[in-house]
Amino acid sequence: MSFLDPVSIRFELPRNTALLRLLGLLALFGMLGVSGSAKAAKPNIVLVYIDDLGYGDLGSYGADDTPTPHIDRLAREGVRCTASYITNPPCCPSRCSLMMGQYGQRFGKYGMSRGLPIPEDRPTMAEFLRTQGYVTGQIGKWDIGTRLQGPLMSGFVEVAKNPPRKVYTQKELAAASPALRQQLKKKNGASKYFCLNEKGQTQWLTDYDGDSIVNFIERHRSEPFFLYWSPEAIHSFNTEVPKELSRRTSATGKRRLLAGAIVSVDDQIGKLIETLERLDLRDNTLVIFSSDNGGNPAEGGTATPYTGGKGAGTQKEGWVRVPTIFSMPGKLPAGTQYDGLIANFDFYSTIAARTEQGIPKHCDGVDLFPFLMGQQSGDAHDYLFWLNNQPDDAVRRHLIAVRWQDWRLYKKYEKDPWQLFDLSKDPREERDLSARHPDVVKRLSSQHDAWVKTLAPLGEIPTVPTSKPIIPAGHGWATAVASP
Repeated sequence: MSFLDPVSIRFELPRNTALLRLLGLLALFGMLGVSGSAKAAKPNIVLVYIDDLGYGDLGSYGADDTPTPHIDRLAREGVRCTASYITNPPCCPSRCSLMMGQYGQRFGKYGMSRGLPIPEDRPTMAEFLRTQGYVTGQIGKWDIGTRLQGPLMSGFVEVAKNPPRKVYTQKELAAASPALRQQLKKKNGASKYFCLNEKGQTQWLTDYDGDSIVNFIERHRSEPFFLYWSPEAIHSFNTEVPKELSRRTSATGKRRLLAGAIVSVDDQIGKLIETLERLDLRDNTLVIFSSDNGGNPAEGGTATPYTGGKGAGTQKEGWVRVPTIFSMPGKLPAGTQYDGLIANFDFYSTIAARTEQGIPKHCDGVDLFPFLMGQQSGDAHDYLFWLNNQPDDAVRRHLIAVRWQDWRLYKKYEKDPWQLFDLSKDPREERDLSARHPDVVKRLSSQHDAWVKTLAPLGEIPTVPTSKPIIPAGHGWATAVASP
């Protein structure tokens, strides 16, 4: 039984878990003083969270080989952020931090640790918005918490079902490229990015998601809604990208397929904008567009002018700095740029601040609107911190770091010496200035030490015996249902 409103979810929480969430939410409401009346029209929220999109992969961020006119329009009609960070990379911890609105280390997540529970004593972003009268919808990848903490168990009223995938015939496999055949072999011929729609027709999955976006908004046009779209795109492997998508780019080499996948994402943003305008919802809808971590150089992703990214470059800036756009015509200034330090956990706080209740106490983020509107100058955060040191995590993902003003201090392991870079003069991080500026090293390292003392211990991943899918298979929507 959900504790958020008089509905129950198809997949029930264990009683002790539900009780823990109930006590936590009641405590939260007690601290914040919830009022049941709405004072103004509530803005709709659309949060788009792309998988492995690099800082330099969009036209509005400098890419000249990949046309992204609709995403660029979001930037042209909103605020483009140039120092937006993921403090808990990669995908799973990034999404957990996003949905909880705080550093993942607050609940023991120091690396991938897939299957580690998200806290039960504080509301997810979706749970919070449900208490504020929002209908909440989720489309795409989840990768948050345990198998008992899927989106239907974490505050979403509607979740787009996972459509069946196309299975390649022997003739199609024979005609496929060696790289594609190798990938399909791992899935017994099942596609990653081609699905079967309700008519049984083969459809590109990203495009199918876009149709679901339109469907959700059309059905909930008359009530405040929160839609979270986190597509599988543009995560590897992009070997299936149709030629008609890649032909729309001027990218070459391995980047050509990735560019085609990005173009497809842009197409769906076009559908989103068109639907909001057609239904006269654009000016009352906050669209946040971002990525779960930096791009994948192995796929042709880029962090230009920075270096690094997913895979071999995870100690560099390109793994943690991502493109982020806030767009809300009439509320946020059009065509502007914000250069201050922000993190993905600020999204929760910024969204919550648009409601009557305000920002929950557990959030590490701040309301970004005063900064995005130019009412407040400087960085939204004086410091941002990283501590990826889960002992059994992949070695390449270990990272200890601090950002302050133009400085970036980092090392891979605790035993390593600190390295210091001035990103304003050296975005590629080629000149270590730690020996020349020991005062800066001392300042940032002491701030990191103080932050570490506030964190929870490393969490343990429980064994969760369940055969139920996190997101139900099929077409249409899995929903919460009224209690009997």
